[in-house]
Amino acid sequence: MKAIVIREFGPPQVMRLEEVPTPQPGPGEVLIEVHAVSVNRTLDLIVRSGKYAKPVALPHVLGVDPSGVIVAVGEGVTTRKVGDRVATTTRVSEPTATAAAKLLGVNVWGGYAQYVKVPETTTHLVPDAVDFRTATVITRHTPTAFHLLRNRGELKAGEWVLVMGAAGGLGSAGVQVAKHLGARVIAAAGADARVQAGLDLGADAGVNYRAHDLTMEVMRITEGRGVNLVFENIGDPVLFPKAFATIARNGRLVTAGGHGGGTVPLDVNRLYLNHITVIGATGEGSTDVTLSLEAAAQGRFKVLLDQVLPLSEAVRAHEIVAARDGLGKVILEPTRLA
Repeated sequence: MKAIVIREFGPPQVMRLEEVPTPQPGPGEVLIEVHAVSVNRTLDLIVRSGKYAKPVALPHVLGVDPSGVIVAVGEGVTTRKVGDRVATTTRVSEPTATAAAKLLGVNVWGGYAQYVKVPETTTHLVPDAVDFRTATVITRHTPTAFHLLRNRGELKAGEWVLVMGAAGGLGSAGVQVAKHLGARVIAAAGADARVQAGLDLGADAGVNYRAHDLTMEVMRITEGRGVNLVFENIGDPVLFPKAFATIARNGRLVTAGGHGGGTVPLDVNRLYLNHITVIGATGEGSTDVTLSLEAAAQGRFKVLLDQVLPLSEAVRAHEIVAARDGLGKVILEPTRLA
């Protein structure tokens, strides 16, 4: 099969289209013909650069969220069959007391390839009404937004939520999940077009945090009350304290991202005097994956797509994402080599 292989860490050009052996599914595994896989800043660009927080073995194939069609099953597989349309979650093993979870495309070869093998348990059936591009993005981000907002942030109907990076993959999912949960949403982004994208997804108000003072605008929108929850996935040292300053007493901040640097100042006095809770978490629930895909099939959850490229243009895809100029996700389609 053809795959994008990295044999050394570095710039996008270290990725090369190579012919490698097609994997064979073992016990409890399925082999998927990959139709779509997205390009993610941390789990693709940072891993490729060699700056990921944990060791990554070489040679390596990136791609944490492939979707496609099952073409073979291993011994003992009972819930999946050849021909099933599936999307995959990123974890291929759960954490234990002594070891972290293993991630597809980080700890094992991922979906920048014509075929990928994964445990049966990581796959989720894709409704016929959902195309593979949408399935990949929905499965990657929307269940995580549910986990952060509902499970960890305990978001309640009627509360105010500030969603940072509202036009990004996780941010756009956060806008829609927050509205689904009955919240009032402020979409914050770094350009007017990105703010408008958040508004188009259902946000009640928007702020361009590059053109306006984020704290002042949020306090104006909430009539001085502030927000009950900040959905933060940027980790920018300038923006983070401005978002943190909008949190009302007994408010919360949830985060699962740090592509803006990740090291930020924290007003500890405000933290304890206002009884604020800061929660960092990742993950998703299986039922939330199913819920998200079914909602997408019904047209209630949407994804923002910037570009869809053939597998051979992985280098260009990484350059596009690194430039931060696009609006929405960049998708690779391994069924197209050129």
